[in-house]
Amino acid sequence: MEGILETMEYAPMNEPMWWGTLGTVRPFLPFDPVADARHIHAALEKKSADVVTLLRIITNRTNSQRQSIAVAYHNLTQKDLSVVLKKALSGTLQELMLTLMMTPTSFDAFRLRQAMEGIGTDEEALLEVMCTRSPAHLRDVTVAYKEAYGRYLENDLISETSKEFTNLVLAILKKEELNQQGVIDYQLIDQDVRNLNDGVSGKKSDPASWIQTLTSRSSDHLNRVISTLEDLKGETMDKLIQKHFSGDLRLGLRILEKRCCSKHPGGSE
Repeated sequence: MEGILETMEYAPMNEPMWWGTLGTVRPFLPFDPVADARHIHAALEKKSADVVTLLRIITNRTNSQRQSIAVAYHNLTQKDLSVVLKKALSGTLQELMLTLMMTPTSFDAFRLRQAMEGIGTDEEALLEVMCTRSPAHLRDVTVAYKEAYGRYLENDLISETSKEFTNLVLAILKKEELNQQGVIDYQLIDQDVRNLNDGVSGKKSDPASWIQTLTSRSSDHLNRVISTLEDLKGETMDKLIQKHFSGDLRLGLRILEKRCCSKHPGGSE
């Protein structure tokens, strides 16, 4: 990777890099997917692939623009760009290029598979994807996972996780917001507060009500529930989770709670 970075640093760049704030790539303008496809095709046709051109174009386009380039490349050559990149490149550069050419759903499917392959499971990587994606996106990821690996995501989650953590990730995967959007349901708020309070009031914490509530309610509803529970208990939601739960389950619940609060009008994105 250092060699690639050195190549980028010292090679002349004919185009400005279109980076947004915090490292986000903004849409490159003016954008011509056909022209980009032709340049990439020429770079790949050389005896030794023109790495500088590949990096200059592929790393300087948004994901949606890269998908348009892939379509234009296929129309031009009748070949799949990712397949050609895989054949022409190797090592870290190959991995980088293939990853950049994935759609967001395919990339998340890839990350989930990576997290569960081999010995042991990377629970933090699972949570990073699953706790920060919308239900609709996760449904698309489930389809992409099956198409890419010929495996069912739900089955792999069951076999690669255990106990309450399994219940949490499955609830996230199947998440449906059961409360009515745009309606403040005070009765349901009171019910959820009671259930969450009961779940941490006994000698042994019961995570079932916490999992069910945090994975089946809208962010606005949950913020009202959390605020009421914090007033009742005299502690922040995060402290309650840390006090009463442990391990990967605790981490997952904390991520869900923080994601909910980040969507509150008074919170930060």
